[in-house]
Amino acid sequence: MTQDNPLLAPWTGAFDLPPFAAITDDDFAPAFEAGLAEARVRIAEIAGNPEPATFANTIAALELAETTLDRVAGVFYNLAGADSTEAREALQRDLAPKMSAFSSEVTMNRALFARIEDLWQRREGLGLNAEESRVLELYRRMFIRAGAQLQGEAADRMAAVKQRLAVLSTRFSQNVLADERGWSMPLAEADLEGLPDFVIASARAAAEERGQPGHVLTLNRSLIVPFLQFSPRRDLREIAFAAWGARGASGGDTDNRAVAAEILALREERAKLLGYASFAAYKLEPEMAKTPAAVRNLLMQVWAPARARAEADAAILEGMMHADGINGTLEPWDWRFYAEGRRRTEHDLDEAALKPFLSLDAMIGAQFDVANRLFGLEFRPLDTPLYHPDARAWEVTRNGRHMAVFIGDYFARGSKRSGAWCSAMRSQRKLGADVRPVVVNVCNFAKGDPALLSYDDARTLFHEFGHALHQMLSDVTYPLISGTSVARDFVELPSQLYEHWLEVPEVLEKHARHWQTGAPMPRDMLDRLLAAGTYGQGFATVEYVASALVDLAFHEGAAPADPMEMQARVLADLGLPHAIRMRHATPHFTHVFSGDGYSSGYYSYMWSEVMDADAFAAFQEAGDVFDPETAAKLERFILSAGGSQEAEALYTAFRGRLPGVEALLKGRGLLDAA
Repeated sequence: MTQDNPLLAPWTGAFDLPPFAAITDDDFAPAFEAGLAEARVRIAEIAGNPEPATFANTIAALELAETTLDRVAGVFYNLAGADSTEAREALQRDLAPKMSAFSSEVTMNRALFARIEDLWQRREGLGLNAEESRVLELYRRMFIRAGAQLQGEAADRMAAVKQRLAVLSTRFSQNVLADERGWSMPLAEADLEGLPDFVIASARAAAEERGQPGHVLTLNRSLIVPFLQFSPRRDLREIAFAAWGARGASGGDTDNRAVAAEILALREERAKLLGYASFAAYKLEPEMAKTPAAVRNLLMQVWAPARARAEADAAILEGMMHADGINGTLEPWDWRFYAEGRRRTEHDLDEAALKPFLSLDAMIGAQFDVANRLFGLEFRPLDTPLYHPDARAWEVTRNGRHMAVFIGDYFARGSKRSGAWCSAMRSQRKLGADVRPVVVNVCNFAKGDPALLSYDDARTLFHEFGHALHQMLSDVTYPLISGTSVARDFVELPSQLYEHWLEVPEVLEKHARHWQTGAPMPRDMLDRLLAAGTYGQGFATVEYVASALVDLAFHEGAAPADPMEMQARVLADLGLPHAIRMRHATPHFTHVFSGDGYSSGYYSYMWSEVMDADAFAAFQEAGDVFDPETAAKLERFILSAGGSQEAEALYTAFRGRLPGVEALLKGRGLLDAA
């Protein structure tokens, strides 16, 4: 089986990349079976080792015990998110309980935990270096938080709860994808009136991708948002907005409301089995925030000025709507249309005029150039088969040394879940061999010839590449602390910090060039773009903070029997402006319900933003946003360090102190909001 299955046979291609062209969907299930079987044998050998526990025969051995399984999973889960098929979705559903059960087998193996605990009790005399001490500490914490100290019925129940959560999380994610894939709205020629050429081209490409004639509107964010911005047809905007908001809540087999309720109940039970007052208390303990109260304090400091700004903006936009002869109240499907009109008036900025200067290829060149100037990285295109024709790859080197393979998969398609993310098919480590990472950035930009980005799209591109740098520059020995394996409210620091270089005038002067003529963006347009940097931040901050506060409320106390009722109550208590909705309503809040990653943790983007504003200020204070000394400190203490220390220690080593919220408010233009 090993020889016949390309996932299990040695990978002999360039940079040991997966042999994508040889892999079929039928290969995954037997490869997982083989990987799980091998891992179980190795775990049993570690747990049953008659020799006294050492760091090498227990912790280091655990780090390599699942090598084959990790290799297979690295390929499968990347493809399941970026290019799903019916077979992959079915296997994902089948794997969810199996992988959860295996995880429970490992973390609740009493003999294995006894060896870890023995090492922990003897840690002072083991002669461990700082990284080994950290890895030992994290293993012990991981096992305890997974239920290693539970016994009898409590242990059995914990395993059952986690297994059920894995099933529900997979269902939640697949339901959202099904709803996004299942809705489209044909656009007649008259419906295209007022839309810029790039929106029309995207609607045509969406129709082609679905095998339909003409033009269609889909629920891809890079298509529906500009439609809401530019379409003068209020009736069509209302239909589109309603469909966008109804993902996961349209009734039938893909409705996620009951799924979300069960997930919340099981999370509360899981936390209480471990002795925590709430799931939020459990989840936040190892994060920078530590407590729900600290999260709420940060979010509420930002909420008041953001709401004040948004309400002032709403009054202006509603006045514009009334001037158009439309009476009544400004609605959510009106906001983006009138906000875009106001931006054209106040800042003389028209996204349709801006986008020709922000082609995808130009912005990829910009993100690579910044990485070269800051960290000396160079990027060489690779001609190698990948998992989809839209994906492309580069070898990343520094001073001739191979650092990583970077894969970019940028265009929306029906087989790809929404959003943008960074993942690693293979993470960096030195244990056992010098393994360099294979890092993937996935986005959902509208396809075009060429693909033209909005400024927000370009910011997303830079954001995900900041995550990629965290993976590519990782320089640790142990996989457990490699790359982005850090506190959830610290992981967004590199990504959000990297966004700041998109705002550097010399970067845009060099790379923001018209895709047809090569002419640079006119200086007056560039100045207006940068001057409008905080435009719309009342809206953006309110829709984000509302989502984060609902997430916190879900997990801070008893699980709600009806999450939708709690969502409505939280938003009413906050005084959410009528024309703004949560960025992610509960039935399609995949950050929170498609796994535990951002559950009780959606706040983390803002927690990291407090740091990213302060971290970029370090470059500004040095007098050069490409200051080599500051860049070297950023790499040493943050980008290369992974989870080798607690986040507070890493940031303090870089900056000398922890930041306050003022830099965030200033960056969002909210310091003067009442």
